[in-house]
Amino acid sequence: MKTVTNPVLSTHLMRRSKLWRDLLSRRLPLASLYPFDALERVEMVKEGVPARLLVLISEDMAIPKDKLCMTIGVARATVNRKVREQRMLSQDDSERVLGIARLVGQVSAMVKESGRPEGFDPAKWVATWLDRPQPALGGKRPAELMDTADGRGIISDLLARMQSGAYA
Repeated sequence: MKTVTNPVLSTHLMRRSKLWRDLLSRRLPLASLYPFDALERVEMVKEGVPARLLVLISEDMAIPKDKLCMTIGVARATVNRKVREQRMLSQDDSERVLGIARLVGQVSAMVKESGRPEGFDPAKWVATWLDRPQPALGGKRPAELMDTADGRGIISDLLARMQSGAYA
């Protein structure tokens, strides 16, 4: 029986494969994941993101991988196994990893828009900021909300409000 392949899908998957290769080899910065629209992010999550991406994020944030796993609510043992096997994460874990990567990208974009990105490290800033109690969150640390989609949305909105000056 002849297998029919969809040329559009094949091209799409090849582009995504190149994106992951370029990110994992550090030819592209982590912030490259931020500009993707919601539909593209849904596709990425459904396909799965490489487990190694979590390792890169923890390195960029200068925090232990175990701490990042705990913050975003993914099982450390699963991540370690999938990193060893060079596999993709599950849909749920992919969403969480992509969420933290997008947060770093959001901060990077905010700083670039301000016109003063020289010397600023968005990943390290995010790591520090996530651990600081925020008055706008009733004194909670943003890290406490990073393990749910709604929590990541709240944190992203809070950062946007900080940029616009509507922070409270």
